Amino acid sequence: MSRVLISAAHKSSGKTTVTAGICAALRQRNLDVQTFKKGPDYIDPMWLASASGNACHNLDFHTMTGNEIHSVFQRYSIQKDISVIEGNKGLYDGVDLEGSNSNAALAKVLKTPVVLVIDARGMTRGVAPLLLGYLAFDQEIEIKGVILNKLGGSRHEQKLRNIVEHYTDIPMIGAVHHDPKMEIDERHLGLIPSNESEFANQTLDYLAQRINAQVNLDQFIEIAGTAEKQNTTGFIQPVTTAKHSVKIGVAQDSAFGFYYQGDLEALERAGAEIVPVNTLHDSYLPELDGLIIGGGFPETQADKLEANDCLRREIKTAIENGMPCYAECGGMMYLSRSLQWHDKTWEMVGVIQADTVMHSRPQGRGYMRLEKNANYPWPEVVNPTEIPNTGKATNSINAHEFHYSNLQNIDPALKFAYDVKRGHGITGSQDGIVYKNLFASYAHQRDVSTHNWAEQFVNFVANCRNRQTTPYITVAR
Repeated sequence: MSRVLISAAHKSSGKTTVTAGICAALRQRNLDVQTFKKGPDYIDPMWLASASGNACHNLDFHTMTGNEIHSVFQRYSIQKDISVIEGNKGLYDGVDLEGSNSNAALAKVLKTPVVLVIDARGMTRGVAPLLLGYLAFDQEIEIKGVILNKLGGSRHEQKLRNIVEHYTDIPMIGAVHHDPKMEIDERHLGLIPSNESEFANQTLDYLAQRINAQVNLDQFIEIAGTAEKQNTTGFIQPVTTAKHSVKIGVAQDSAFGFYYQGDLEALERAGAEIVPVNTLHDSYLPELDGLIIGGGFPETQADKLEANDCLRREIKTAIENGMPCYAECGGMMYLSRSLQWHDKTWEMVGVIQADTVMHSRPQGRGYMRLEKNANYPWPEVVNPTEIPNTGKATNSINAHEFHYSNLQNIDPALKFAYDVKRGHGITGSQDGIVYKNLFASYAHQRDVSTHNWAEQFVNFVANCRNRQTTPYITVAR
């Protein structure tokens, strides 16, 4: 399996822009490109998926075992021409002293060569000790090439080429000049998602054009081909667990698009038919057994969400009538009474008795560890064949959060299913609102071997449907 991990010295080096441009350029060569993103992230994978033409998958030490990381990587890369893994933050950055969850650790686990993207603005000779330090810090890491990014022009490029060649043995495979047209706009949660950008295809075409002109793609492909052959012993295929057949609506539009591809596939394996729902333009819910509203940017689409009062009423009625619903972060914000941002307030669905207020700084950001309590609504699912050395489910969930909003004026009667051991959640100590058959939280979870939430939810949806004696939607249309 031909593969490369693209990393950097620090975050905001232009790594995603370069990676997306490389993937788009490789695709233009008619190569079948598989992308992966290290760590918890929704937005970068959207761009990588758009660039490659294949769904991007996340590899995250916090939520996945080493075996799972291997299996997910092998499952999706084994038939592809080349796999490109984009790191997060810097190559050696991590949450602990040993860097056990760093990009470098992932490169070791997957035995993958590394190409560094270096933001070289204002640098000349100083690039040499930087590169030499990265080479010397961990000699098990195979740094096979460097792409210098955001260069000031041809003279700057030539100086850097001479310096890199003179002081190091790292091949300089690219020199990308600063170009405002190559930049993907950012806002509070990072890059604007490709599902929201009207110019995503044009942006990717331009990135591919500039990368083709400034990065030696033949050399990049050659580096990918040096990767050690993967041992597929112990390769775990996903298990189809379908005991039911249910229709689950999934909000998919410019307001809500934060879903892990692996989770959507796990829902389908468990027996769900996924029915897209557009919260901005659909006036009515289709015939559904359950509903999922993921994270996203409801604040940027608040005018349209409020204007679509017909769908808001349908969703509220369905949940009040007992339809199972799962909402994460932005989805939970949408289900609250109101959303306030920049001194303006919009009416939302109103099924959660609380108000959402946006802030200028993050209210919760980073990895979470949650403990389920007696209010946890979904039946546990245990697949001992997928959980090494255990035959029971764990009560602890590793998740992540990234929200600039918080809930205010919370009804004291609301129940919470999570005790927050790490992170912030809704109250600082609690997360996971349970109301009727609704479960809503700031936590973003993943369907993994120790937490099969997709199958849990599908089973819950089927059980609720079997008990339901009246339709979830009763309003006149």
